Amino acid sequence: MSPKMKLKAGQAKPVASSAAKVEIAKAKGRPMLSWVGKRALKFVTAFPAQFVEKFDPAEDAQKRKGELWSDWPKDYPKGGLLFHGDNKEVLAHLLLNGFRGKVKLIYIDPPFDSGADYVRKVTLRGPKGTAKLDGETYALGEQIQYTDIWANDNYLQFMFDRLLMHKELLSEDGVIVVHCDWKKSHHLRCLLDEVFGIETFRNEIYWHFYNKMHDDRKDIFPRATNTLLVYSKGDNPIFNKIASPREKTVKQLKRIKVNGILVNLKDDEGNLVYQESDTKTLDNVWDIPLIPPADVNQKTDYPTQKPQALLELILLTYSEAGDLVLDSFIGSGTTALVAQRWGRRWIGCDINKGAIQTTAKRLQGIIRKQTEDSERQHPELIQAEEKKPEPTQLSFAVYRVNDYDLSVQHNEAVNLACEHIGIERNRGDAYFDGILGKSLVKIIPFGRPLTPLDFDELRRELEARPDEDRPITLVCLGMELGAKAEIEEWNRLRKGKDAVNRVEVIELRTDPKYGKFMVHEPATAKVAIRRIKDKIVIEIQDFISPSIIMRLQEQAGLLKPKIDDWRAMVDCVMTDTAFDGKVFNVIHSDVPEKKTDFVQGKYELSVPPGKTTVAVKIIDMLGEEILCQETL
Repeated sequence: MSPKMKLKAGQAKPVASSAAKVEIAKAKGRPMLSWVGKRALKFVTAFPAQFVEKFDPAEDAQKRKGELWSDWPKDYPKGGLLFHGDNKEVLAHLLLNGFRGKVKLIYIDPPFDSGADYVRKVTLRGPKGTAKLDGETYALGEQIQYTDIWANDNYLQFMFDRLLMHKELLSEDGVIVVHCDWKKSHHLRCLLDEVFGIETFRNEIYWHFYNKMHDDRKDIFPRATNTLLVYSKGDNPIFNKIASPREKTVKQLKRIKVNGILVNLKDDEGNLVYQESDTKTLDNVWDIPLIPPADVNQKTDYPTQKPQALLELILLTYSEAGDLVLDSFIGSGTTALVAQRWGRRWIGCDINKGAIQTTAKRLQGIIRKQTEDSERQHPELIQAEEKKPEPTQLSFAVYRVNDYDLSVQHNEAVNLACEHIGIERNRGDAYFDGILGKSLVKIIPFGRPLTPLDFDELRRELEARPDEDRPITLVCLGMELGAKAEIEEWNRLRKGKDAVNRVEVIELRTDPKYGKFMVHEPATAKVAIRRIKDKIVIEIQDFISPSIIMRLQEQAGLLKPKIDDWRAMVDCVMTDTAFDGKVFNVIHSDVPEKKTDFVQGKYELSVPPGKTTVAVKIIDMLGEEILCQETL
């Protein structure tokens, strides 16, 4: 078992002890969009969450009291919450555990670029010119979400389900802002009309930016906008008018309100009064530049990262200090970062582990600065003269949702296989394990090959589902010849593009596309941990990531890759000086600010008196984690 698997297994502190059904209200709006397979979402299953990591350098969570936190669910620490998991399951968990009707602002930036290949680009640490490699693609369900699901009716159902759940979480004066582009904005607006009601539509905002990556076609104008669709829960949503700077100061008539009506102000002699103005009320076209590649303070190399100035405008317009903000497609973490800077409480979640790691690193940086009282006004703010409120919290906690069964061997193998292949899990189906593209997927236990008995069981299952016409994918380590012959005969009778229940087999040991699943070698590290009086000294003496070496080899061809310093492969190092075996409490983190910088590798820290377990978490540039620990 790899260190990554060890870290997952057996470290669960559930907030809810078992799965439960959560009721979801009907969509009552008009018009109603139709698609193949549309179904109402009446109930969702809420799974427990596992508390796996916290960052609270000033022990702030236990100090937060007062009216603002009076209705905060008691099972959660008073601070930011970051969830790793499918956002449908995370939203259900939040509804079950006390957050229904408490969110003031929801911002979501779901995948909307059909067919795009979103892969995190990774550069090894060190001087300029260091090797670059592709990071992990969006694994598990997100691989489907970023490709096939957006090209068919599943996309509409995917968004319909999640919009219904987001509505349940919004407060009566809350607002949802959905980020999209020309490909899906028409579909999403119809869905929002149906879920929230057309009368709750507030604005269609256009984010305009200079885009040098123009379409090569000659018969269209270059696309340089995204769309923000704004809907409210009730009739009186939060809305703060924002003043934006003018290019030139102008003179304009001064006006005042008389009995609620704006009239022009006159002096004692009856002359109209003019005033100079260097600001104007912001309209629905927001000119905000994309993040420059050279901006090391913002740029994370996350494929869909949005500029902080955009999120600042959204938060300042649609929320107040202390309000709760939710982003269920957190990505690189910009929403949580801006909420933390502007005194809002926040919840974020993402199905991609790299997103959670990136978000956590960025939040650690801003919270450390706020704890040290060195955080200053952000220079890119549209409304820079406004005084920034005090931080609402100086801590955050990381949870996993629906990962509690990893200690069960088969379920663990299923999760890993799904992650490797890109299968979207379907935990509500008693037989099939998930969906891959248009196929239903069944994973055969890895302790044995696929046998004729397995295929007989599949046939009986399909007989019980006479309306099921989708193709089937069987995933196994290997296959008996008898099973292979039966499947070939089955498929011989099912030829043509419209064939029903055609069966494909993925043999993980031999498949040319997925075969590397069985030869994955986990990262390893040599770490020395010793106590010297009231201090502990940690020294990482060596680290190697076979995955990084393998990818470099693939890119280099015949040339053998060479890494002179192991620190080039390490993204960050975190330490817990009193690890309890369950929740990793980040006492010290080494996250280099620049990509050309290395982690230090050697640390001297204070240690609590008496016997203690010191744990060191090392995360490589691909996001793989290794946990080393020593009891002193």
